[in-house]
Amino acid sequence: MLGILVGKFYNFQPTQLAVVVGFLLLLLGFQYFRAKKLFEPSVVFTILVFLISFFVGISSITYKNQLNKKLHYTNSSEFVANKPLTALLEIQKVLKPTIYFNKYEATVLQLNNNYTIGKILVAVVRDSIENQLEVGNNLVVKTEFMSINKPQNPYGFNYKKHLQNQQIHHQIHLEKSMVLKLQDKRNTLKGVASKFRESINTSLINNGFKDDELAVINALLLGQRNTISSELLESYSGAGAVHILAVSGLHIGIILLLLLFVFKPFYYFKNGKLIATFFIILLLWVYAIIAGLSASVVRAVSMFTALTIGMQLVQRSSVYNTLVISMFFLLLFNPFYLFEVGFQLSYLAVFSIVWIQPKLYDLWKPNYWLPDKIWQLFTVSIAAQLGVLPLSLFYFHQFPGLFFLSNLVIIPFLGMILTAGIIIIILAILDILPQFLGDFYSGIIQLMNRFVEWISNQEYFIIQNISFSLMTMIAIYTFIFITIKWIEKKVFYRFVFVLLSIICIQSIFVFEKHKLQATNELIVFNQSKKSIIGNRVGANLVISSADSLTQSNYAIKPYLIGTGIGGDLQTIKSKNVYKFKNEIILIVDSLGIYEYKTIKPTIIVLQQSPKINLERLLKVIQPKLLIADGSNYKSYVGLWERTCLKNKTPFYSTMQKGAYILK
Repeated sequence: MLGILVGKFYNFQPTQLAVVVGFLLLLLGFQYFRAKKLFEPSVVFTILVFLISFFVGISSITYKNQLNKKLHYTNSSEFVANKPLTALLEIQKVLKPTIYFNKYEATVLQLNNNYTIGKILVAVVRDSIENQLEVGNNLVVKTEFMSINKPQNPYGFNYKKHLQNQQIHHQIHLEKSMVLKLQDKRNTLKGVASKFRESINTSLINNGFKDDELAVINALLLGQRNTISSELLESYSGAGAVHILAVSGLHIGIILLLLLFVFKPFYYFKNGKLIATFFIILLLWVYAIIAGLSASVVRAVSMFTALTIGMQLVQRSSVYNTLVISMFFLLLFNPFYLFEVGFQLSYLAVFSIVWIQPKLYDLWKPNYWLPDKIWQLFTVSIAAQLGVLPLSLFYFHQFPGLFFLSNLVIIPFLGMILTAGIIIIILAILDILPQFLGDFYSGIIQLMNRFVEWISNQEYFIIQNISFSLMTMIAIYTFIFITIKWIEKKVFYRFVFVLLSIICIQSIFVFEKHKLQATNELIVFNQSKKSIIGNRVGANLVISSADSLTQSNYAIKPYLIGTGIGGDLQTIKSKNVYKFKNEIILIVDSLGIYEYKTIKPTIIVLQQSPKINLERLLKVIQPKLLIADGSNYKSYVGLWERTCLKNKTPFYSTMQKGAYILK
């Protein structure tokens, strides 16, 4: 993992890496033949293995990074960004649609008739193509390859970085006139799986499943969350049960238990254990293919493949070794998994359950079966939540207080829901599903959805807008790790480390509080059709806008959380003049008034598309910077940019570069 992190942020030559790894392997071989015993533990051996692992990590991300390959479309001599290009695409994945676009992930097979590789984000205007595209469809398009924008406002979600971690670096927007759909020439594995899922959906729809119930079945059993409504997804998130809607370790674990039960009779025959293991692993991977081979599915199936093999060994291996082996091969196959939130959360949760849950369970030993099962579930939930809580707060800035209640009610029945769902799907495909059985299962899904919605509506138990920095997260994890190690073995030096970790957390809080109080800045936010200016002095933020705004505004909310300001939002009506340090900022709105005798502006902010003679304004005021925010017409912004370039006046468009921050 250290090697992958270093390889992500620094470029290495593949030939140099091959030489280094080869040299280290020779040294390891020399150490092997030199040792008196087979792999005799020594400092030299340990250092060599660490260095080889480190450089294998660097090599894996270097070789897997498609930008380093000559065939990648960006390395083609034909490629020019933001200019029309002819490309042959193959749809690889159907993404969640937006209000205006259907979205897909595609591979660039050819660029101007030259063979290429590389993934791209495809946005197709809704209703511009008669039928929605499917996995495996081939398209000939002529359009511009556009860069993906960075966050338009401070602390906003970095969609560009998120896509880069999936090796997607450009996007295209398509309308009907830009697309020629070809007859598919080959059936890919993902394409066959997609068509199989479609046939399942058709069968379910014919048997009366619809809306939220159909969407939840797709998520629970087929790993497809595209059709889940935003409201339902938000309800599951608020209830702390969103992990139920992603085919992950929980689901694969239940399916593994089901398969172990089904293949148990094989154990009574010669080599039956080996045969059963083979078929169990085969069926797990067939299920992974049907579920679309998403990152969470591949991760979970890999983890439980290693666990299944470990369970069948005569000498049982450590569960920690099994988890690390599955992680190693996953990262070797795709090192970019390391930067996915799901990968981080799932392994942290599993490690926490394996390590912390037994210690919590030993605190109390119930004498009866039902309290014992409830206590087991409670300790598993607490251990998992303890493992993922700091990371969840860092990424999502909220804590569902009733997570235990939702997990206590849903998880005990999830095995039955999944098993029944598999049976329902098989019967629906065979067209022999009894109506009462389909209605009953649909009612169970409805009941689960209603319960989750009720939990999420208890807003007092959902703590939101929590500011949580990277340093705080690392310090909290350090404290948790050291504290549990001290509980394992209560020795003095470990207790000292616990106290030091507490001091470290306090120091970070003091530092961040000082940073919060010492920062002053003026921000011209970017939001379509709105003008928002923030004047921050320490922990106080005053928002000026002609429109009524709330803390939930998508431009302001990330800033409040990221900076840790919090509190009630103080808003005032827009002003024409702002003074910040040595700068005088003049706002020129739709009224177009900019001549004032009493002030000499240094910065001009254009809002609401004023109809002005910009050349005259620049000659009269001679500002050192002109800013156009997101409330202006794009055509006006383009004209203003050319005028500023002609007059050698610096120009800044928030629509192109994001919010402007003056410090």
